[in-house]
Amino acid sequence: MLKRFFDIISSLVVLTMGLPFFILIAFLIGIDSKGGVFFIQQRVGKDNRNFGLFKFRTMRSDSKKGSQITVGERDPRITKIGYFLRKFKLDEFPQLLNVIKGDMSIIGPRPEVRRYVELYSIEQLNVLSVRPGLSDFASIEYINENELLGKSEDPEKTYIEEIMPAKLELNLKYIEQKSFVTDIKLIFKTIGKILK
Repeated sequence: MLKRFFDIISSLVVLTMGLPFFILIAFLIGIDSKGGVFFIQQRVGKDNRNFGLFKFRTMRSDSKKGSQITVGERDPRITKIGYFLRKFKLDEFPQLLNVIKGDMSIIGPRPEVRRYVELYSIEQLNVLSVRPGLSDFASIEYINENELLGKSEDPEKTYIEEIMPAKLELNLKYIEQKSFVTDIKLIFKTIGKILK
């Protein structure tokens, strides 16, 4: 109950205070490339249920035709403003709407697309026992995931065989240690990592 209350209040505060900045981001996205301001992608949430995850659009409008993995600076689908938004995780802010709706929490395992969830082992499926979040141990550890994939000759294989299992192990670690205090620590660690 405390976690949900904190999620709602903190999301409303950030969205209210950041509204002028978010309007500016929307304007820059609009003049940088054709397409909508937001991108909605189907992700898998608590209890293995799909939901639409909100993000500021960082790719060109026809990018759905390509891979679901982005590969850092060499990915031609990402717009100019998109690189900036991704670098500082600003594209993630609309997910606060998902938090208010109850699809997500501030802290929890990052939600994955169905395609990769279907590859989970029985143990790994335990990450779906909690609400997904904006950040957790795995998000902090792999904050430069796109750059790592950009160095790989086969990003898809690297993600499935190396990065995804490692992230899921950290997701399960969060579930074992989850508490309000852990969440607060992870919030500050996430902010520090982004600023650093």
